[in-house]
Order: sequence, then structure tokens, then C-alpha cells
Amino acid sequence: MTVDTLIGGQSCRFPQTGHTVIGQLASEDSALRALAFEKVVGAYWKPAYKYARLKWKVSNEDAKDLIQGFFTRALDKGFFREYDPAKASFRTYLRTCLDRFTANERQSAQRLKRGGGITVVSLDFEAAERELACSTPAVEDCFHQEWIRSLFELAVGALRERCESDGNVIQFRVFECYDLRAGEERVTYEGLARQFGVTPATITNYLAAMRRDLRRVLLEKLREITSSEREFRNEARALLGVKF
Repeated sequence: MTVDTLIGGQSCRFPQTGHTVIGQLASEDSALRALAFEKVVGAYWKPAYKYARLKWKVSNEDAKDLIQGFFTRALDKGFFREYDPAKASFRTYLRTCLDRFTANERQSAQRLKRGGGITVVSLDFEAAERELACSTPAVEDCFHQEWIRSLFELAVGALRERCESDGNVIQFRVFECYDLRAGEERVTYEGLARQFGVTPATITNYLAAMRRDLRRVLLEKLREITSSEREFRNEARALLGVKF
């Protein structure tokens, strides 16, 4: 897949997370509702974009228009306020809304163009295209796999920010060098110890602490974007084997 226009960029960020935001989508407080919506977009825009590219066979540019249009319409029309957690997971509900929206847009041939409406977020579609070029999952698995990827990306980003704030940059760099180098030959503990001027035992401690912290942050992110305790527990068990 080719890469053309960039919307957003490497500086795109979403707000720090708090408690679950799914219920806040129906809040009477417009500011709280808007913040919750932005956080949902942060977790779901990339899975939605890749899913649209693969299932609906739309071009890069059309997929950008489609996803921006979908989330703009969802905000304007309050799509997500109709969600009933007793019927399905929020992930399933959002994908169903996206399928319905896409089918309607294709039928009417009246897609919302960038610049012709409100841009609710700035999204790094170029990064999503690079990821698609490296790995193309089956359509039936795409949304779920990309949702997991997006969740981990959010968790890693939050962990990085916390480490920078707490003065644990070296610990995160060790973790990044050892655990986050996809497709590269993994360095040894001894090599990392020489690189960072510490002992191999310290490297072991750093990695154990960062893995523990990432797990905790990941669960925080998951709890935020699931609609109920039951959904949270089920997703946590599927992702990490966590039992409560």
C-alpha cells in the first residue's frame, strides 16, 4: 500500500487517562463527554482505519475521509450514547457502527471530505499505512488485532511519559532496547549493562520493574475503555491471562 498525504504526525497525543470513559459518552456535561469521546478515538481510530482499508478495499485517501467522517458523525449524532453493554462489547458495537456508516456512505456516495466538515482529531494515518505495509492481518481478525496493538501502544506511551516524569528514563530506555525492538536482534543483558554503565543484575531489575509497570498501565487503559467490570475482566483474561 502506498503512502500519500499525512494527516497529523508524530506529535499527535491524546489526554492522560482516568477512569472508564464509555459511560461518560452519555454524560450531561458536554466537556466531560467531549473528553471521553477523544479518549475513545485515541484507542479506536487506528483499528477502524485499518479495518476499513482491508474490508472495504478503500484507498488511503478515502479511508482517511471515511474515518474522520465516521468519528465526526459519531460525535455530532451521539452514536455511542446508544450503546448497551448488556448486548455486546463496546469494540463490537463500534465496529458495527462503522460498518453501517460505511455502507451508507458508499451507497449515497456523499462521503464527508476533510475540510468540508469538522476535524475532531489529528491522526497519524501515515504510521498506520507503514504498519499495514509490514503486516496485513486477515479481515475477520483485523479489528480485534489492531485494537490490541492500539491498546499496547497507548500503554507504552503512557509508561514512557510516567518514566520521564518520575526520572526513570534510563529504566525505560533499557526496557525499550530489550523488549520493544521489533524485528531487531535482541541485545544481551551484558551488552545493555555496558551501554548504560550498570551491572547485569541492575538490568534484570530494571526490566522486571518496567514489565510490571507496563502490565499495570495496560490494565488501567483497558479498564478505561471497557464498559463494565465483566467486560474488563474478560478482556484482561484474554489479553494477559489475568484472573481476579
